Amino acid sequence: MKLHELQPAPGSRKERNRVGRGIGSGNGKTSGRGQKGQKARSGGGVRIGFEGGQTPLFRRLPKRGFTNINRKEYAIVNLDALNRFEDGTEVTPELLLETGVVSKLKAGVKILGNGQIEKKLTVKAHKFSSAAKEAIEAAGGKTEVI
Repeated sequence: MKLHELQPAPGSRKERNRVGRGIGSGNGKTSGRGQKGQKARSGGGVRIGFEGGQTPLFRRLPKRGFTNINRKEYAIVNLDALNRFEDGTEVTPELLLETGVVSKLKAGVKILGNGQIEKKLTVKAHKFSSAAKEAIEAAGGKTEVI
């Protein structure tokens, strides 16, 4: 195969449909919009959720719950993710961010007890689950709430 022999896979490239370009194109005159009516007009059509004047579904359903504006969302880290660090390492939120364990610190870091930890680490985080705290201390490490 040579560079000049390269071709796209059959059926992968399709020419776009240019409407309003003459009767022979199959989409001339009314450009595939039919005759008159709201959907034939420029800027015509109905908004999302409009049901022809019938009370829309989103207004028929009752409101439920509320959004807590003071909600704190934590970046979560499971125990098995901490095994990548060497014995005796002080694991801080900044280190977790640097090494790519978490992509964003959010309101802080919470360590959860999913998985096993084999290393002896000093872990500094904003929150710990009780299972995570027990597992870290059982492995000979220390936990510190910041």
